[in-house]
Amino acid sequence: MLNKQFVQERMALFKEAGNVLPGAKVYYREDWDVYYFDLAGKQFGLMSKEANEKAVLTIKGVPDDNISLRRRYSDVVPGYYANKQHWNSILLCSEQLSDIEITELLQNSYELVFQKLTKKAQREINPQQLI
Repeated sequence: MLNKQFVQERMALFKEAGNVLPGAKVYYREDWDVYYFDLAGKQFGLMSKEANEKAVLTIKGVPDDNISLRRRYSDVVPGYYANKQHWNSILLCSEQLSDIEITELLQNSYELVFQKLTKKAQREINPQQLI
């Protein structure tokens, strides 16, 4: 049975985790009907807008790591509406992965996108980072 409050709390946690990353913002994207995790106009995550049994967080990952996660956890599947090699979707009602583990995966997704930005954009977002 779905614990709606559990999913709602997770969604709030992951939105906050995305918003505190340097240069990132999480907002509801009406045209896609999802919460969009944005870094300099680039997507590093998508999340369902409603807390239900189908709610997912879709995040970028290293292809080999993505395959490993899918093999280890039945509630991690190839990314919905995304490149299946580079993106995974995690079922938010699942307890197979902890909040901490999912937050770390979200941060990894952010880092993968950050690394693809121009050096200038990286410096503007995080001037302290040695590039």
